[in-house]
Amino acid sequence: MKESVWQLLAEEIGADSDPVPVAGGCINHCALLTVSGSGRKVFAKTNSADKLQMFEAEGISLMALAATQTLRVPEVIRFGIVGDYSFLVLEHLPLVRGTPEQFRALGEKLATLHRSASEDGRFGFTVDNFIGATPQANPWHDRWADFFAEDRIVPQLELAARGGRTFAHGDQLVARIPDLLAGHEPQASLLHGDLWGGNIGFTPGGTPVIFDPASYYGDRETDLAFTEFFGGFGPEFYASYRHSYPLADGYETRRDLYNLYHVLNHYNLFGHSYGEQAEAMIRRLLVGF
Repeated sequence: MKESVWQLLAEEIGADSDPVPVAGGCINHCALLTVSGSGRKVFAKTNSADKLQMFEAEGISLMALAATQTLRVPEVIRFGIVGDYSFLVLEHLPLVRGTPEQFRALGEKLATLHRSASEDGRFGFTVDNFIGATPQANPWHDRWADFFAEDRIVPQLELAARGGRTFAHGDQLVARIPDLLAGHEPQASLLHGDLWGGNIGFTPGGTPVIFDPASYYGDRETDLAFTEFFGGFGPEFYASYRHSYPLADGYETRRDLYNLYHVLNHYNLFGHSYGEQAEAMIRRLLVGF
């Protein structure tokens, strides 16, 4: 990233032009800037100008999560275009690793977040967004099984096919999603959408924080399922969540179906072993049909 973008951004938001580079994932260039006068530190992401929709969608997700007044999220300060670059500026929150008790609080607050439902009970979101670098469409649906099949699994299978990989029994699985979800009628809960260990943290005072969302209204179990994909949340988190908002029978099967979406996305982003993992998951899910 050319240094000029940071100078342009500093001028745009009234900050010092000497950025402190920080980690922020593999997609964007990130840095801390200090607002002139107040000394307030802000966290800025930049990318090419054609990525503005990605930053807009992230900002809208963060604002929707903040409106629930449940889990702490970084305040959205501004997003837009400066020069040849898009940007997103957020409140800077110093974060530390959590204790078991703080993970317990995270589970309780996530359960409270998941009680926030869409106004009309439909599944989808006000804008399309991104899961990693992959576009994620969020059109409104009345039925959860239709939304998950048509706007989560099918697009990932089609993306893989365009890249030259057809998953055996993928179409069969899509046809069986209504059967796999039969009798399960979830509330359309507001979700983080990309809830793994890299997108959570805790303030030095112990407050749980979530960030980098890909929000939509869907089955709350999808958030919970993805916390299990890479692990790291601990038994206190799950016990607290289940105590606050118990899960229905059959979660383990639905967990594997929901995580298939992320495995397929990881295959489309990174390739390698995720393809074989997806094939194995599809076979397991179809056992019995």
